[in-house]
Amino acid sequence: MTEKTTHFGYKQVDEAEKAKHVAGVFDSVADKYDVMNDLMSLGLHRLWKVFAIEVSGVRAGDRVLDVAGGTADLSLAFARRVGSQGQVWLTDINNAMLTRGRDRLIDHGHMMPAAQCDGEKLPFPSDYFDCVSCAFGLRNMTHKEAALAEMARVLRPGGRLLILEFSRVWKPLESAYDFYSFKVLPWLGSKVVNDPRSYRYLAESIRMHPDQETLKGMMEQAGLGKVEYFNMAAGVVALHRGYKF
Repeated sequence: MTEKTTHFGYKQVDEAEKAKHVAGVFDSVADKYDVMNDLMSLGLHRLWKVFAIEVSGVRAGDRVLDVAGGTADLSLAFARRVGSQGQVWLTDINNAMLTRGRDRLIDHGHMMPAAQCDGEKLPFPSDYFDCVSCAFGLRNMTHKEAALAEMARVLRPGGRLLILEFSRVWKPLESAYDFYSFKVLPWLGSKVVNDPRSYRYLAESIRMHPDQETLKGMMEQAGLGKVEYFNMAAGVVALHRGYKF
């Protein structure tokens, strides 16, 4: 029986092996993940996440699931929104990232549940959450359609799914963006975390990720309606939002 393959950056690997390769990337960068985010985006990732929170419509008392939540930027912001009567679950498949996120939540006084789990197989009941978010995590998942279907499944009717992800940059900026992605990012990775390969993978994984319209169609195929997206930084990043009806 022939093994199925998928992409890990520009390389083809066995589907069963991709999660292990991705885990290696995030095990390597977890300690300096937040520092690198600030350096790579010149701090803009903070504004992108603030916009995602505003668009989410999350209110006091809501239940929120943060998939691939990593170091808990969104979980912290959601926790402030939902208050003591609400609930926010931080999840990530990678233990090193989840541990940093959980510790950060505790340091900020939020005793919130955290679960290490696969975004393609969420251990939550159907029709449960008011909002599900996934920021910069979908492109690392092997079966994106399965992950989107799972996120839609755990949403209650009327709930919102938010996907914040790198996307397709405005065409006139492609050359400059390629130079930055394939020259500057690996250089930063070598200087800050002594790991240029992980940041070369980051650049490659962005290029392999579906563009704005394709991802919109995938969310619709997963059963979500009123799907729309908001381009930021000339399409370097896009926020997609869809509703479960």
